[in-house]
Amino acid sequence: MASVPGASNAGSRGGSGGILARERTIAGPRFNRWLVPPAALAIHLCIGMAYGFSVFWLPMTKLVANADPAMCTNLGFMAALTTTTCNWTVPQVNHIFETFIAMLGISAFIWGGWLEHAGPRKAGFIAALCWGGGLVLGGIGVSMHQLWLVYLGCGVLGGVGQGLGYITPVSTLIKWFPDRRGLATGFAIMGYGGGAMIGAPIAVALMKHFSASGGQGVASTLMAMGVLYVIVMAAGAFGFRIAPTGWKPEGWTPKAIEAKSMITQHHVHLNKAWKTPQFWLVWGVLFLNVTAGIAVISMASPMLQDVFGGKLAGLTEAAADLTAAQKAAIVAAAAGLVGLISLFNSLGRLFWASLSDKIGRKNTYYTFFVLGIVVYCLLPTWGHLGLPGLFVISICVILSMYGGGFATVPAYLADLFGTQMVGAIHGRLLTAWSAAGIVGPVIIASIRQAQLDAGVAKNLVYDRTLYIMAALLFVGLICNLLVKPVKESVVMTPEELARERSLQHEASGIGGDAATAARGAFGVTGILAWAAVGVPFLIGLYIALAKAAALF
Repeated sequence: MASVPGASNAGSRGGSGGILARERTIAGPRFNRWLVPPAALAIHLCIGMAYGFSVFWLPMTKLVANADPAMCTNLGFMAALTTTTCNWTVPQVNHIFETFIAMLGISAFIWGGWLEHAGPRKAGFIAALCWGGGLVLGGIGVSMHQLWLVYLGCGVLGGVGQGLGYITPVSTLIKWFPDRRGLATGFAIMGYGGGAMIGAPIAVALMKHFSASGGQGVASTLMAMGVLYVIVMAAGAFGFRIAPTGWKPEGWTPKAIEAKSMITQHHVHLNKAWKTPQFWLVWGVLFLNVTAGIAVISMASPMLQDVFGGKLAGLTEAAADLTAAQKAAIVAAAAGLVGLISLFNSLGRLFWASLSDKIGRKNTYYTFFVLGIVVYCLLPTWGHLGLPGLFVISICVILSMYGGGFATVPAYLADLFGTQMVGAIHGRLLTAWSAAGIVGPVIIASIRQAQLDAGVAKNLVYDRTLYIMAALLFVGLICNLLVKPVKESVVMTPEELARERSLQHEASGIGGDAATAARGAFGVTGILAWAAVGVPFLIGLYIALAKAAALF
């Protein structure tokens, strides 16, 4: 990566903070800003495997070949953490996902401010070590059949890597693309939504390969993917360059800010930003949008099968006994929906974030909530009418807005609070994701079970939940309505801003200055960088579409 145009000559001037230091990543004149999105994508496509972790659940429940069913039937959770004689259950291993999503929000909250001063290279490299190293440690835990070690590796350490990796590119991209904030963050965060499209097929293929000599191949797969992710994420981290203070694209002039505009030219410090009403209203906007979307993600496959049953196999009426071929067709259709979810979750991030550059962040969220309320209320109707095609289309729209909410919110924060500390502010806001990751699945699973216990037919058990989700979106609509520009009293004074910038060591940087930085050509390096992330993404896209074909 040292040959990237615009890379600084380590011995040329006074930067002495080490190769990972922020001041050593300031862009020089030959750098091109379009090299930053592929660096961000390299990190997000790796940590985005979080959405594909379900491919490990069933194999992880079959690791002990000679387990005694009678002895293991009532094995408690604490005993499961250390047992070597009983298999784990799907709910027990599923807590790994909940753990690293919780740690994502916690670590982003804790280290967001540090990241602004440390810079994207150091943060991205540490994220690589944590996420990849966590998978390796989790693989060791699987090989020893110690669930606590899997939690510690994949869940806790991997979750820290998730949090740092997720927020690492945000502030950098927004400062490189002041003219296209939504597009820039959409590119990076699209990678998180698409990571499972690449990672899940790789994991399945590796498990098949490693299990050829016996066993499930889970441990070796986790360790191999951990090493792979360290390499790819580290390459992305070393590809980052930061824009000098005051840099702007050649020929671009910021629009004049109108009175009561939602876009500020000032900056708010993290310590004040998270105490403002605007921060908590946007927190509520993200929390409610994610709660509704993640509830559907968590139950999409069983929901499709419960609501439509034999109709997915071409039957016109419900049948008590299905043939093996019909059951396989139903399962294939459900798998196709999962593929479409990954696709729309990913592409929706780029589409909606880019659209927000045209219509504004607040209007984009208005669209999410109004359209979402309509679609959620229509889902039960599609089920009652037996229209699986419209049901699937509606789910895809929901998932595009779920992903779009993640991609649009960093630009929303930059509009409200300025760009100086947007990465740290975004890190605090991601606690909304952690909370929603618990609340959404719990709501839909508990109401489904309560409905089943009350004797409600399987095809009707989701109606009440979907109406509740529509109600939550209405509350989100109100939160978005109440977001106003921040008061002048909370913005940083020139002296406070100068002090904050001094903590980023830009004065001792060895790259270019605002007038001359990043005026280089895209060139061969740009083509290779985009191909390195684009080709795997397109392969994952093809696989997702192939799975989705079973629906049609």
